[in-house]
Amino acid sequence: MVLNLFFEERDDRWFQGDRHLRPLLRRLLLGKPWISGQQRVFLNLCAGLDRLGIRYRVNDYRYIRKHPEELACIIGRPFVLDRIEWKNPILLGVAMYNHPIDDPDLLTRVPIKHIVVPCDWYVEMCRPGWPSVEAWPVGIDTDAWSPKPAARKSVDVLLYDKVRWDHDRYEQELIEPIRAHLRASGRSFEEIRYGSYKEDDYQAALARCRTMIFLCEHESQGIACQQALASNVSVFAWDRGGAWQDPNYFPHKVRFEGVSSVPYWDERCGMKFANTEGFGARWAEFWAHSQAGNFKPRDYMLDNLTLEKGALHYYEIAQAVMQRLSAR
Repeated sequence: MVLNLFFEERDDRWFQGDRHLRPLLRRLLLGKPWISGQQRVFLNLCAGLDRLGIRYRVNDYRYIRKHPEELACIIGRPFVLDRIEWKNPILLGVAMYNHPIDDPDLLTRVPIKHIVVPCDWYVEMCRPGWPSVEAWPVGIDTDAWSPKPAARKSVDVLLYDKVRWDHDRYEQELIEPIRAHLRASGRSFEEIRYGSYKEDDYQAALARCRTMIFLCEHESQGIACQQALASNVSVFAWDRGGAWQDPNYFPHKVRFEGVSSVPYWDERCGMKFANTEGFGARWAEFWAHSQAGNFKPRDYMLDNLTLEKGALHYYEIAQAVMQRLSAR
C-alpha cells in the first residue's frame, strides 16, 4: 500500500499559487523559518516512513483524482479539503480542526472514513462529534534529539514557557514564584518561550541544561516536551488538569474536563505538579531524583515514540481503514 499524503502549510492569499512563493520570499528576507507544530508532524511522519521503506506520495492531486478508490491521507490543514472535490475515502488528521464544532457538517460534506487526533483525552473530547476517531502521536527523531555528555551541562534548569492564555496572570501566580524558588534553592536556570525560538536554539539549550520545567495549560501531544525527554532531560511538568482552556471555545462553546499537559508519560520521564504550592512541595524531590539518575526519559521515548513507531502506527491505521471498507 502506497500512502497518498496531503499536507499544505499555507493557503493562497493574494493570487492562485502564491502559497508556493511566500515561503521563498520569507526565507530570503528573514532567514530559516520557524517550523510549526503541524509541519513538524508531517515532516516526522515522512521521515519515519522513509526509515521503514514505506512508499508514499505527497500532494499528488492529479494521481488521486484518477484513483478514487484509493485512500487519501489528509494530514492538514482544513483548506486542503477544498483543493479538489474529493471522491476518495479519507483518513483525516492530525493537523486539522481543533474541535468538531469547527465544521459541524464535515462528515456529511466530505467522504471522511476515519479521523486521528494526537492523544486519548483529545479522542474523548472529539468522539461525540466524530464517532470514528482514535489517537495517533507522531514519532520524535531520537537521533537528532539525543543525550549530551554531563560535562557539557552548565545550567541546572531550562524553564520552558508555553503558557498560552492569560499569561500576565500566570506570570505573577506561577512563573515568577517558580523563578524565586529556583533562586532560593541555589539552582541556575535559563528560559525559553514557545514560538520565539528556532529548533537549533532549543537543542542548544537542552545540551546545556540538566533538567526542564515544562509549563503549559494542556497539550494534545507535547512535541517540545518529548524532544527534551528524547534528549534524556528529565522534566518537572505543570499538569493542572481540569478543563480544555482554549478561549475560542471555553466556556461558551465547549466544556470538556480531563486534559493533560503531558498525555504521553510514565515515571521514567520525571515528575508532575498541579500548582505553585505543588511545585514548592515537590521540587526538592524532583531535583534529588534527577541528580541521582533515577529518571530514564530517553528510555521511555525509545520504547514508545520513535519516528519508526509513529510511522508504522499511522500505516497500520491506514491499512485498517481500507480493510474495513473492503469488507463491507
